[in-house]
Amino acid sequence: MKRRPKIIKRSERGIGLIETMVALLLILIGLLAVMSLFTIASAGNTTQGEYQTRATEYAQYKMEQLVRLSFSDSTTNTTVFPPAPTGGTGLGSGLTPGGSVGSVNPVSPVSGYVDYLDNAGNLLPGSSGWFYKRQWRIDLDAASRMKTITVLTIARTAAGPGVKPSSTLVCFKSNIP
Repeated sequence: MKRRPKIIKRSERGIGLIETMVALLLILIGLLAVMSLFTIASAGNTTQGEYQTRATEYAQYKMEQLVRLSFSDSTTNTTVFPPAPTGGTGLGSGLTPGGSVGSVNPVSPVSGYVDYLDNAGNLLPGSSGWFYKRQWRIDLDAASRMKTITVLTIARTAAGPGVKPSSTLVCFKSNIP
């Protein structure tokens, strides 16, 4: 007679109800953690996007104000609104061919080439309590025919950790007869 090999019977039990409940509980805890992070990130991105949009909008306003000035204007005060015809720097008081005036370096604003706005975009009389800072620089080419106007607007704080929202615009104004 032939000998049959022994067949080892294995347990045919499935996954128990308790194990299933524990697994589902762990998955639920993980999903809740991810959902809360998503909510926080979404709110931060929305606020950051609003600050960035406002910075671009305020830079555009300043650029439009500067471009409206005549090429040779060196007296209009553009740090007030509406611009005053005297008491300012216009499009470059003391600007020499090949030179520049003003600054777009956020840590070193130049008087006459900077203004400050509150959170709602209202022009402030000084730097106290600012939320947005606008700085501009005027460059004159060597032939005295083209001015490059650069406007930087930066928000004081970011919506969270990271880079402060800012916007830089560049425009050219020519004096070609």
